[in-house]
Order: sequence, then C-alpha cells, then structure tokens
Amino acid sequence: MIDFSSLQQTSAITDEWKYPAVDPINSGMLRVDTAPDHTLYWEEYGNPAGEPVIVLHGGPGGACAPIMARFFDPARYRIILFDQRGCGKSEPTVASAGPAVALTRNTTDYLVADINALRTSLDIAGKMHVFGGSWGSTLALVYAIRHPTNIASLILRGIFIGDRDDLRYMYQGNAATFADAPFALTAPGSYIAYPDEWAAFVEVIPPEQRGDMMRAYKAIFDMVPANAADRALQLRAALAWSVWEGTISNLIPKDDDPGKFGDAAFALSFAQIEAHFFAHHLFLEPDYILGNIDRIADIPTHIVHGRFDQVCPLTQASRLIAAMASFGAAPVSYVRTNAGHSAMEAQTALALTAIMDGLARIA
Repeated sequence: MIDFSSLQQTSAITDEWKYPAVDPINSGMLRVDTAPDHTLYWEEYGNPAGEPVIVLHGGPGGACAPIMARFFDPARYRIILFDQRGCGKSEPTVASAGPAVALTRNTTDYLVADINALRTSLDIAGKMHVFGGSWGSTLALVYAIRHPTNIASLILRGIFIGDRDDLRYMYQGNAATFADAPFALTAPGSYIAYPDEWAAFVEVIPPEQRGDMMRAYKAIFDMVPANAADRALQLRAALAWSVWEGTISNLIPKDDDPGKFGDAAFALSFAQIEAHFFAHHLFLEPDYILGNIDRIADIPTHIVHGRFDQVCPLTQASRLIAAMASFGAAPVSYVRTNAGHSAMEAQTALALTAIMDGLARIA
C-alpha cells in the first residue's frame, strides 16, 4: 500500500497572517478564588489604550497561545489572552495538583465570574469585544447573556451549543457496535472520516462499556490510581481523548505530529476538564443558550464556521442563527469557510482577521 500522506499540504495558516507575531506588553497571575486558590495566567498584547478584546479559548480545558494575538490589529486593539481555571499556565491544573483540587469550583458560573474579575483587575470599565471559538464561543454566549451591557460585539468561531447529540456525534459514533462491525456506519459521527484514529480512541474502553463512551472515559479519569498500572491507564485515556480531538480539528490532519494534544501534562488537564464539564452538561440548564437569545439580540454578532468541522458540526451554527432569527436578529456577518474546526486553518484565520479589521469602533 502506498502512503500518500506526505503529499498532503497543510490547511493551517502559515505566512498568510496580516499581522506579525509580537511579544506581550504585559502578563501576570490573578487570584480569583480560594479553597483552592485558583489563579489565572493572562497576557496583554497590542495597544494599552486600544479597544479591549477578551479572547476565550476552547476546550473546556484548552489554553491560549501567543499566536492567538495575530487575529488583531495591534495598533487598534488591547488584546487580552488568559488561561481559564485549571488550564495552561493557570494554577492549579489536573497535572500539577490532581483532579480533586483542579476541578473544585471549576464550573461555567465561576468562569463567567472570572471574566469580570479580569476586567476589574485590568481596569476595563466599559464595553469590550469578546472573541471566542469552540467552547470559547459557548462561554462568550453565556457571558453575553448574563452581562450584555459589557459587550460591544461578539466574534464567534466554531459554534458549540453542547447538546447531548452534539457530543455523541464526536465521542459515541458507532462505538457500541465497533467490536463486531468496526467499519459499519451505524450512527452519524466524526469517526466516518477517521477510522484508524477512531479505533485508537474506542479501544481504550472495553467492549461492554462502549454504550456510553463519555461515561466510560469519565470513570477512568475519576479513578484514584492504586498502582502504576492505574496511572498508566489514566494517562493512556487522557492522551487518546486529547489526540482524537486534536486530529479531527484540522481539515488536513497532521498525521505525524499531534502537537500539544500529545503532551502528557496538557492531555491530563484537557481531557479531564472536558469530561468534567460534559458530564455536568456544561453546568448549564437545558437549552440555556438558545432559550436566552433574546438577551443578546441587540449585540452585533459575527460568526465564522468551517463547513467541514467534525468537532462542532456546522448545524450548531445553523441552530444559533435560527434562534437569533426568531427574535428578529441576524449575525452581522456569517462566514462558512472551506475548513475544519481549528481557528488556525487559513481560510478561518483570514476571515476572523478581516472581521476584526471591519468591526465598528467602540465609542
């Protein structure tokens, strides 16, 4: 068999960026809670007197990276990146302190409160732009619903509503019948385009437990390891969970390089925070976002979504737009790119940059 993977070209953005990579002008740690002492890592880029834009990363459990500052004109914007509770350089993390500590008081309500704490700490008193992708789009929408007067505009990428069916598409697929018919298309799901990667994800779980893959993974993460074998199983599960999402995030996967998703410390935190939030329905009431769209109907909203997104299928953007239309609202711009899920795919990155360049200025 001939492997043509080396002939593929990456779909990721390379030298097409409009704005150069720059160093942060400031950074710090902000304690936002005690018992445990959750402390957020943040960085500031661009113009300290510019229009503030808060960047909300994905996951839950992901992290920000300096490249995220390149979507924005550094002469116009004051760009704030931060790692949410338990993520990235924030402390404590699952990897550094274990899930019993890192997942305590780590819910959507606390993350919303953290955004306001960061606003206060950085002297952001008026309106701000909120820029969020994937889970970051979820958090941006929840924040806007609760604090609409703080928002000048919403810039959302890879819409994630987080309904059970959305999660089953990515994590359940044909897992229940995989042992007997691994290639049978018995249910919709991301697995259809990634059979080998899907096998690696499914085979961590014994066949008799595959009827609910998220529950089975959560049980492994919740286990208190009694020995080296238990610890090895937890790490294997965390890496499988993390690498699965990282692989399917790009239209053209990086077959030989999982990047941060293959890093043990990142995977332990990322996988366990995601499983924690998913097991609790994102700590939101059913239909919370779509049922409260009236609260944000007057906020200028911009949406970018990859047509071939296998982490957050395009139907989630369709449902959000339909809910907005029911209140007589519509996104100011809606761009469907020929891309997958990642914000770092060229068409998506360029669309987001163009939207930021064209935003109405904050008075």
